[in-house]
Amino acid sequence: MNPNFDKTDGLIPVIIQDNTSNNVLMLGYMNAAAFEQTKREKRVTFYSRSKQRLWTKGETSGNFLNVVSIQLDCDSDTLLIKVKPNGPTCHTGSTTCFGEPDSKGFLYELEQTIDQRISNNDPNSYTNKLFQRGINKVAQKVGEEAVEVVIEAKDDNRELFLNESADLLYHLLILLRAKNATLSDVEAVLKGRA
Repeated sequence: MNPNFDKTDGLIPVIIQDNTSNNVLMLGYMNAAAFEQTKREKRVTFYSRSKQRLWTKGETSGNFLNVVSIQLDCDSDTLLIKVKPNGPTCHTGSTTCFGEPDSKGFLYELEQTIDQRISNNDPNSYTNKLFQRGINKVAQKVGEEAVEVVIEAKDDNRELFLNESADLLYHLLILLRAKNATLSDVEAVLKGRA
């Protein structure tokens, strides 16, 4: 990998992306020395235009950006670095410098909604009503939905198959909540198998 620092007067833009959530965390600049230090130390180091020196993100806050991967764009003049951040990326304390909400995607948002409905004991919520019936009823519902997914998979109606698949995922999230487990716990198991 050979970034073309000459093409951009010695500095290239670097997009920093959270490896887990895929949120864009920040944009910085690197010169050749910052790039080499980042590769060597596996922590993102920028060239600070305001400080006029190399600057390792987190050197004062401890909120380092630990490198997972580095990709060079097709023109060899921009880097995408995927990281595991040690804390908030922005100096304001925000997760990102762009003010995006901290989200890992819709299923994680749905998991939070399910948790809220149960925690608030909402009497009008289907989610809460099912949860209150106990683990056996929740597990039974997951089983029913799994069978319906299998049945629809054998037919050619894509819409019904997707609807049953959505029902299965939704009920599985309720079962995970009933077992004091989360999507992140399941994700960790899958990553461990990779």
